Amino acid sequence: MALQEPDEHSRQLLQSQAHIWNHIFSYINSMTLKCAIQLQIPDIINRHGAPMLLSELVEALPINKEKSPFVYRLMRILVHNGFFIKQSVSGTGAEGYSLAPACRLLLNDEPLTMRPFLLAFSDPMLMDPWQHLSSWFQNEDITPFQTAHGRIIWDFALQEPMLNKFLNEAMASDARLVADILLRQCSGIFKGLETIVDVGGGTGTLAKSIAEAFPNIDCICFDLPHVVKGLDGSKNLSYVGGDMFEAIPKADAVLLKWILHDWNDEECAQILKRCKEAISSKDNKGKLIIIDMVVMNEEPGNKTLETQLRCDMTMMTLATGRERNEKDWAKLFSNVRFSDYKITPILGFRSVIEVYP
Repeated sequence: MALQEPDEHSRQLLQSQAHIWNHIFSYINSMTLKCAIQLQIPDIINRHGAPMLLSELVEALPINKEKSPFVYRLMRILVHNGFFIKQSVSGTGAEGYSLAPACRLLLNDEPLTMRPFLLAFSDPMLMDPWQHLSSWFQNEDITPFQTAHGRIIWDFALQEPMLNKFLNEAMASDARLVADILLRQCSGIFKGLETIVDVGGGTGTLAKSIAEAFPNIDCICFDLPHVVKGLDGSKNLSYVGGDMFEAIPKADAVLLKWILHDWNDEECAQILKRCKEAISSKDNKGKLIIIDMVVMNEEPGNKTLETQLRCDMTMMTLATGRERNEKDWAKLFSNVRFSDYKITPILGFRSVIEVYP
């Protein structure tokens, strides 16, 4: 009996099934990547210095050797997902594994490593709230995080040292990467400044980079007292504890890196008012510098938009904030009576927004 090609109805049905399955099992991408990081696979292959045979990788891995046959299956999906490359191993006639470009950002000793970010956002403490998303839509909790853990994320982090550590390390790793690109590609935004305050600057990763690149600028890293307690500054870097909802140290420029997306519009208005009060008006050079997302117009299949939408859902699930499009940003600035703004899309799925009093 001759096999028939599926008719259009059957084809659409099967494509829909595959589409749904890919979304059902999409968590496997992050979980297999987390497994590879925890087993140190990128570092082991990198130290090898050449494409590494499967047998060599298995021998080097800290695993129960009875699990050796499963390593190939783990590596197969990681190759498919673009983290490793299969290449010929000289003199063997066989293929081995080497690092794809994205995987280099997961090496332990890579200065711009994203390992802490991956480990933080794949930890059960930050994954559990997603199990409560539908319940949250039906209850009165502020966030799904509160539904899962009984407290909002900021209160929970105060009482849970491990979550606080995860979040600080994740944000520090992101700040290193952003600082590297910002100071190489967009250093002009700091021209003419004598003072700058990094609001919500954590342990000071971005502020340190600015202070080192611009020794003529006095930099302040401003965050909650328990975050900056005990941190040592330098000649042009100091740490100040406080609450951005109450008052911000005065400076020529106020910097907000990935802060406003944590908060709703009313909370952002309060922060922006404090920022405006803090900005020096001397020589009319004062400004607010925001590093955050400007959500693109909807375009199905666009990978940058996909990242932005996933981040928006993360903000909804973990905090009270959201990612905003240009219209949303303009409304925020207008409501606090800032005079103008300029968007420079230089940071991939994020932008630099300069806002003027």
